Amino acid sequence: MKLKPISLFIFFYVISLSASASESTGLVIEGLTTSTIGYASLIIFALAYSLVMAEEYLQLRKSKPVLLAAGLIWIMIGYVYQQQGQIEVAQQAIEHNLLEYAELLLFLLVAMTYISAMEERRLFDVLRSWMVGKGFNLRTLFWLTGILSFFISPIADNLTTALLMCAVVMKVGGNNTKFINIACINIVIAANAGGAFSPFGDITTLMVWQTGQVSFSQFLVLFIPSVANYLVPAVVMSFFVPKEQPESIHEYVELKRGAKRIVGLFLLTILTAVAFHGFLHFPPVIGMMMGLAYLQFFGFFLRKTLPASIARKRAKAVAAHDEAALKRLGSIIPFDVFRRVSHAEWDTLLFFYGVVMCVGGLSLLGYLGVVSEIMYTQWDPIWANVAVGVLSAVVDNIPVMFAVLTMEPEMSLGNWLLVTLTAGVGGSLLSIGSAAGVALMGAAHGKYTFFGHLKWTPVIAVGYAVSIALHLLINQSSF
Repeated sequence: MKLKPISLFIFFYVISLSASASESTGLVIEGLTTSTIGYASLIIFALAYSLVMAEEYLQLRKSKPVLLAAGLIWIMIGYVYQQQGQIEVAQQAIEHNLLEYAELLLFLLVAMTYISAMEERRLFDVLRSWMVGKGFNLRTLFWLTGILSFFISPIADNLTTALLMCAVVMKVGGNNTKFINIACINIVIAANAGGAFSPFGDITTLMVWQTGQVSFSQFLVLFIPSVANYLVPAVVMSFFVPKEQPESIHEYVELKRGAKRIVGLFLLTILTAVAFHGFLHFPPVIGMMMGLAYLQFFGFFLRKTLPASIARKRAKAVAAHDEAALKRLGSIIPFDVFRRVSHAEWDTLLFFYGVVMCVGGLSLLGYLGVVSEIMYTQWDPIWANVAVGVLSAVVDNIPVMFAVLTMEPEMSLGNWLLVTLTAGVGGSLLSIGSAAGVALMGAAHGKYTFFGHLKWTPVIAVGYAVSIALHLLINQSSF
């Protein structure tokens, strides 16, 4: 998911659009877009996002302002609809938005729990240790971290993937600021591009899949455009990476018991979710929740068999006179699935609730109808979707994509795939354009910076344009 400020330009732009709205559609009460309550809702939403923007400086979690904004907006909506004797309309709208959020919340919660479980079983630590200890030169490491980011992010989220690869780059790069900066840019681009062709790669792709606009298999046609989005800037940047041979750092990391089987269960969970959606036409979240049961039963098995496992390992260590192995046995703790659930990114999940409810409220007030009328009726949908991608480098891609889905513009499959691609990879244009970029600015503080990324924005923009062109060429039959 992307974490960044909303541009105040959008706020004033929407206000200017609303002045031209003379009619409302659907269940929107006419005139709300130019009413005091309408303007107040826009101001509250803009102020909330201004606080999200200042999260790093205020140390105020991003979920708090949007949760408050959502409540205030719906209080005003409830008041005006009650005055008009149409409170049932507002109730139906809020229940619809709550259902949308509940499906995504439970889906993400299961995915985050599995990622947390794999992290606790040290799967990512082992991968990092392997890369650090192999003694690759800097250019090889540049390509390796980028390619792994591209292929891991479709399954894990782009934030976890980027942080894992950044840890490798920081450990090997040391004080080589130039290498760390360019390698982090490469990781951000790769993680965002890799997430664009998979429903599990980003919240935006998940939203498009869950609403049924694009089926699971149809996302795969974005693979080649996504590869191009990553490779074009990566090839250019690789010429500026030195071939220095850093000193290899050997670090022994042992996988905890059950790590590989948890990966298998996660893949089985994904297949279950796809089957529920594809064959039974149920929401994929039902399959994901069933997958959580797989992990719970496996956790039960690990706890029950732990004493016997420790006894076998102790006997083996004693026979081999391995003191280090004996010490490691003392640090073993039972696997607890509910502890993994508690480690989910709750601030992100609650932030997502605030965004969904705020955007849903603005939709009921008529603003999204106005924007949809201009972008998807007066403009060519292709240019509108390209603009959505550029916008997602400045504005959080979650509200942007949720707004597009709420508008429900009449678009071909090719255009739905296009907006999925652009919203996913557009954030690579700026370091603040994605969760991966924001996180790495913190993890590699002072070495990967906004302006260091900005220097390569023209090259990244070429990759963005090439990926769009390839999609239009390869998948022209779907338009």
